[in-house]
Formats: sequence, C-alpha cells, structure tokens
Amino acid sequence: MASEIMTSPASAGGDTPNKRPLLASLRHVDKVFGTDVVALKDMSLDIHQGDFISLLGPSGCGKSTALRIITGLMQPSRGKMHWEDPEAANNLGVVFQEPTLMPWATVEKNVYLPHKLKGTPKSRVQNDIDEVLELVGLDKFAGAYPRELSGGMKMRVSIARALATRPRLILMDEPFAALDEITRQKLNDDLLHLKSKINCTVIFVTHSVFESVFLSDRIVVMARRPGRVIEEIRVDAPYPRDLEFRTSAEYGEIARRTSDALLSAIGDGDDH
Repeated sequence: MASEIMTSPASAGGDTPNKRPLLASLRHVDKVFGTDVVALKDMSLDIHQGDFISLLGPSGCGKSTALRIITGLMQPSRGKMHWEDPEAANNLGVVFQEPTLMPWATVEKNVYLPHKLKGTPKSRVQNDIDEVLELVGLDKFAGAYPRELSGGMKMRVSIARALATRPRLILMDEPFAALDEITRQKLNDDLLHLKSKINCTVIFVTHSVFESVFLSDRIVVMARRPGRVIEEIRVDAPYPRDLEFRTSAEYGEIARRTSDALLSAIGDGDDH
C-alpha cells in the first residue's frame, strides 16, 4: 500500500521530524515466536530526536513486540535494532500499561527505584526526584503509598519513575488504556507538557485513533499480524496542543484519515 503522508509537519521546536538527527532505527526486523507465529515481518522504522511517534494498529499486530525490541528486552529473529548514539540505548524510560508500583514503598521511593538499581545513593539524586514529582504534580504526595492513590495518580508515579533518569527516549505501552476518558485526556495534556520540559523522544503504543492524533507528530500504522509499517501519517499541527485543537476541523480530518488507514491495516495481514 502506498503511504499517504501529510506534509509540512510542525513541532515544538519548529523543525520537521525528518530533518531531526536520527536517534535509532529498526531495520528489516522479523520476530517469530516458536516455529510459526510471525509477530513482525520486515518492519523498519526511523526514530529521530524529538519525535513523538504513536504505533497504532489492531490487537496482535506486534506493537508491543516492536517496543520490547527497541528497549532491548527482546531480540529480533532477523534484522536489527540500530542506535546512532549507543549511549541513548542505556538511557531509556519505560512506562507499561499497568503502573507496576511497589505497594510497600512510598511514591518517592518508587520514583527512586531506577537510581537505586544503578547503585546511586538517594541523597545524590534527591533533587532530581523532587523535580520530577513536581513536574507530574505529585510533590505533595511523596510520602504516600500506592494504595492511597487514584488510578491516574499511580500512572503519574510510573511516568515520574520513567523520567527520573532524564532519558533520551521514553517508550510507553498503552499507559492510559485502563483510565476513564477525562483522566486520559488530562494525562495526554500533561504528557505533552512533560515532553516539552525535558526535550525527549517518545514512542507511544495505543489503540486509540484520537489519542494518537492529539499526541503525535508521526502516526505509524501497522498491519495486523504479521506486523509491519503500512502507512505513516504526519500531523500538521504545532505544539502545544489543547482543547481548541481537539475540537478543530483539522483534528477531525486527520482522525478520519487515520481511521481509514487503521481500517486498511485490519484488512492487510495474514492469519497465523
């Protein structure tokens, strides 16, 4: 299928995604589970510094598999994950669908965890912990326990933990899928604000057309299994984005095109 690409994209920094320095890329990646379950087939993706990329596709199309290969938690069966800057490969933040917090630890200690795993004394990074908690609006809840938090607050803790080491790249696997729509929209707003603050790159897995259009400057639509990129849509809307963008004709038109691409993706695959 020929890709329909919306031109003249704008970004927070005023540059277009394809003019930003290349950070990393998936190159002709296959992933096969067992002997015959082909999760990814010949998937290629360039990741530029400062991108906000949404991976959008039907269930089982390999979005999460691609994310795990990028993080290094999984190796491809063929092809490779290439890093232009190898240092960036060791400076990743990951946010999963569930907050995966330690229930016995306070908010502050949950956020400290990545530093603790690296053997960094808490006293040395206390200012960083305080800063990310303030960024996500939880500075007054540093001593609270997960059981005392709402679902949205728990996800904020998970995001703060991912931000704690100031990662170059943050990978998010449907982090807001289980939340109500109001909370989800608020966290979408907050995520864009956080990205602009720390100037990172984001790869975001979602099933939601509307979420992908609001957040992204690049929407990568994947075919159902075997997963691969069949279309890329660049969103021509400047950051910051707000309610005015959500209710604009431009937003509706991009959402329509993205929905059409997703419907094509559902019909463009093999059953295994």
